[in-house]
Amino acid sequence: VQLQASGGGLVQAGGSLRLSCAASGRTFSSYAMGWFRQAPGKERDFVAAISWTGATTYYADSVKGRFTISRDNAKNTVYLQMNSLKPEDTAVYYCAARRTIFLFTTGAEYNYWGQGTQVTVSS
Repeated sequence: VQLQASGGGLVQAGGSLRLSCAASGRTFSSYAMGWFRQAPGKERDFVAAISWTGATTYYADSVKGRFTISRDNAKNTVYLQMNSLKPEDTAVYYCAARRTIFLFTTGAEYNYWGQGTQVTVSS
């Protein structure tokens, strides 16, 4: 599966952005999806994950209550709605996929990665 992330940009603190990750292939609904982010000079961090059905989601504590992950299997797309953005949310955001019924929060568990989209939050 190939992944294409989009929707990043520059936003003021307190603002919102919605990231999208479009996937190729006819088996998208069989994949668990995750969002990760990497700030300059830092390691890649888990942000959120969603199960193949969309019934189960999981969030990093740092984004819980502010970010929402969702998916539309008919459109082969997963979304990350980001509200109440903070300067510390500034990073390149990556979507990732793994064909599994489980959820994973570590990047090593995912097989496929998108190219990343830059999110910059100004104070």
